[in-house]
Amino acid sequence: MIADEVILAVFESDERFRNVFSRAIKEQLGMTILEFSKCASIPHSTLYKILSGHREPNVKTLRRIIETIRKLEGTEKNFIAVIAARPVLDRITERQLQIEGESVVVREYAASTMEDAIIAAVRAERDGASALVCAPIVSPTVEKILRIPVATINPTNSIVRAIELAARKRSWV
Repeated sequence: MIADEVILAVFESDERFRNVFSRAIKEQLGMTILEFSKCASIPHSTLYKILSGHREPNVKTLRRIIETIRKLEGTEKNFIAVIAARPVLDRITERQLQIEGESVVVREYAASTMEDAIIAAVRAERDGASALVCAPIVSPTVEKILRIPVATINPTNSIVRAIELAARKRSWV
């Protein structure tokens, strides 16, 4: 988990924290510092100073950083899981979407076989997913074994539309 790596880095050294935190934002979460600052409600100038070593974060800022990372990576409960092949998942550019006024966290589960997809579906539910998006070939099976709503990716619709459908289905339960 990304948040756990950042927490461990805090206790190793300032330099290690800056490196891990920077990599977490840019590579693992796929965001800019400005985008992360908006999600975390931390001024971007504060984040730039922290990442450049000109300022050490206080405890309140560290808590907000960790909470935001957990929310974005989906380790915070109540996220929508998307199960698909890696090339499909790579098309998802947002880890958090605004759907009907609600902030929805998206967490990816890569699968290359039907068996992988079924296992990922069970794992997603155990991880705390509130809904699931998956391919039509596996959705009838996972709907039978999961207690959360399942939305099927329709090849003519975008993945974002499927996530929106899962968010609406989640509120029906």
